[in-house]
Amino acid sequence: MYYTYGQRQGLGIGGVAGASEEPWYVIDKDVKNNQLIVAQGEHHRLYSEALWIHHIHWITETPAELPFSCKAKTRYRQADQSCHIEADPKGGYWVYFKQPQRAVTPGQYAVFYQGETCLGGGVIEAFKQDA
Repeated sequence: MYYTYGQRQGLGIGGVAGASEEPWYVIDKDVKNNQLIVAQGEHHRLYSEALWIHHIHWITETPAELPFSCKAKTRYRQADQSCHIEADPKGGYWVYFKQPQRAVTPGQYAVFYQGETCLGGGVIEAFKQDA
């Protein structure tokens, strides 16, 4: 449970003789069964097309109309990513990205921006992987 999606360091996994030398990444977790699922390289289940947040704390005004387009970050030092936010009829919000995002992780924050202005953010509770 202490590993994050996309984590590469600290896994303690060595290479296999004659196999790819690409690094290993955490791509999934099964906390109930104490299993960590890893894969080599970056072209696998690490990419998400959307994420779900139950509550967004808006620093500025709540958008007057949804869907609402803005930029978002799901990782520290990440470049701003184009997205649009839609209200989920069952509650919460879906955030859809223009380009699939790497290592979207439940428990971490998505923060929303318009230009240099921070609009607000919320805790990522789920993600939808790219098909």
